[in-house]
Amino acid sequence: MSTSRADLRARYDRATADLDPPFAIVDLDAFDANGSALVGRAAGKPLRVPSKSVRVRALIDRTLQHPGWRGIMAFTLPEAIWLAGHGTADDILVAYPTADRAALRRLATDEKLARTITVMVDGADQLDLVDALVPAAQRAAPVRVCIDLDASWRPLSGVHIGVRRSPVHTPAQAGALAAAIADRPGFRLVGLMSYEAQIAGLGDAPPGRPARGAIIRAIQARSMPELVARRSAVVAEVRRHAELEFVNGGGTGSVAATAADPAVTEVAAGSGLFGPWLFDGYRRWRPRPAAFFALTVVRRPDPRIATVLGGGWIASGETAPTRQPLPWLPEGLRLIPTEGAGEVQTPLTGPGAAGLRVGERVYFRHSKAGELCEHVNEVHLVRGERIVDTVPTYRGEGKVFL
Repeated sequence: MSTSRADLRARYDRATADLDPPFAIVDLDAFDANGSALVGRAAGKPLRVPSKSVRVRALIDRTLQHPGWRGIMAFTLPEAIWLAGHGTADDILVAYPTADRAALRRLATDEKLARTITVMVDGADQLDLVDALVPAAQRAAPVRVCIDLDASWRPLSGVHIGVRRSPVHTPAQAGALAAAIADRPGFRLVGLMSYEAQIAGLGDAPPGRPARGAIIRAIQARSMPELVARRSAVVAEVRRHAELEFVNGGGTGSVAATAADPAVTEVAAGSGLFGPWLFDGYRRWRPRPAAFFALTVVRRPDPRIATVLGGGWIASGETAPTRQPLPWLPEGLRLIPTEGAGEVQTPLTGPGAAGLRVGERVYFRHSKAGELCEHVNEVHLVRGERIVDTVPTYRGEGKVFL
């Protein structure tokens, strides 16, 4: 089947002819191909799917049914409890620390949840909170915990390259926290996680910015060896205090590199399933675009401009043009810098705009992956030239966790 942009547009138009925008679609051919490609890049190590990059239970389930995928990385504890209640998975790691008191009480007093869910910690104060809510003697089972290791690169004093997450950076710090967990009744240390954002989450070939790309590649070339050595030392230190079930690392942008680290036992990867446009700036691997949202042309303020209704589906992170959606189909469209993607209208220009007529669709790609699903109640699953299923998003199931 042809995958030219013109053919894709025609195919999606035929598949969704009975729908009125705005709506979201996921191309299952591209989605499944991306999942298989990620498994291949992991070179035999299991992949854990981050739910925040999907936010559709049916698609999370679909991913986990394929060989090579195992377990979910949730983004909040209430979400993890909800997923566990639906039987989506029996191995759910919450990627960020939680202070949700009601959710922690449920976790600590429900034996099934306590066996299924692992929570993230990076300090003793998070253990104190659990103890204050449910003392160890009152728990249905020990609370499973994972240590979040800061994977940023610090080449010089005061220089921090990467995201600011955990205060645990060195083997000594990790060992001290592991010892504190081991000494606490009612807790069980089972995992270690480290997210190398400066490698996995930073495109090394940003379009039109060759100098920035060269700098990023130089940073990544130096950062990864440092992390591999430090992560190995951290794992050795933590294992003095606990038998780890898993060591998690990476993301879509670093699957192959992270999987090559002997200390890592599993890799996280989710954004690559949808193929948002931020990943067009990666040299190592570019997923096929699989998720889109469609808007309707409603006016022509100028022969060179076509305006669609809505469009301001902005991604989180630094305020920059890279957080705006990308008009993808038809080709030859671009946002107007002085207006961008608007709340109620988005004017488009470029060579593709002149041929658009009122009532035609424009298909956009979101800058990130799962955030697209916060704007729609359902996604239409397309295979070939037809919709094969329509499934609810988290929002469509009445769940907005963040």
